[in-house]
Amino acid sequence: MILYLQSPPSASELKKILNKLKMSPLDIVRKGESRFKELAISLESISEEELITLMVENPILIERPIIFDENRAVIGRPPENTLNLIDC
Repeated sequence: MILYLQSPPSASELKKILNKLKMSPLDIVRKGESRFKELAISLESISEEELITLMVENPILIERPIIFDENRAVIGRPPENTLNLIDC
């Protein structure tokens, strides 16, 4: 478990998690978060690398919880999603 509000992942760690999720940064950014609005992020013009950098610098923007093992990951909302990780 990573408590990423207290200990944010590095850009490379976030990329590994995204790879396990099979998602892009856009898929896990919390667009409704007040910090997202404060930063006035334009999703139409931001690159994936820039978005990852913003998410590392502002971990509150990362959807949570993310549950993962060595090979796979799921977003734990709704909680039933976690069953996809433990049901092989």
